[in-house]
Amino acid sequence: MPIYEPFNAERAQEIIARHRHRDGAALPIFHEFQATFGCVPNEAVVLTAEALNLSRAEMHGTVTFYHDFRKTPPGRRVLKICRAEACQAAGGDKLAARAEEKLGVEMGGTTIDERVTLEAVYCLGLCHSSPAAMLENRVYGMLDEERLDAVLKEAQA
Repeated sequence: MPIYEPFNAERAQEIIARHRHRDGAALPIFHEFQATFGCVPNEAVVLTAEALNLSRAEMHGTVTFYHDFRKTPPGRRVLKICRAEACQAAGGDKLAARAEEKLGVEMGGTTIDERVTLEAVYCLGLCHSSPAAMLENRVYGMLDEERLDAVLKEAQA
């Protein structure tokens, strides 16, 4: 489980300076913000827009377009449920709803105790089987209610 630094404008400026002269600098900057702070805070979006001489709206659009960027740090563990069409067709909608109900959060939310963040992902490469999930870097395929419940239990441990 990664440990994130609290947001710090000076640290953000260091990250921006490291990438600002690259083509398409916003994405590497935002990825490093997320790796460092656990998210891409609004303050960091503003600093990036100013440094790259781009509008805040452009930078906000970039952050919100990509599903992997977060506005707030995640819980201790991140559980991703595949929401791609193949998994939906194999019962993934029902399993996603079950995960939301059991954790008490909607997709994109973090449990009250900050132990688990539940996120949608749009392919884990197991389309030939049945619904899939990923907890940290481990992929779980062939999900059914019983197997999902086991993954949820592991996520909350």
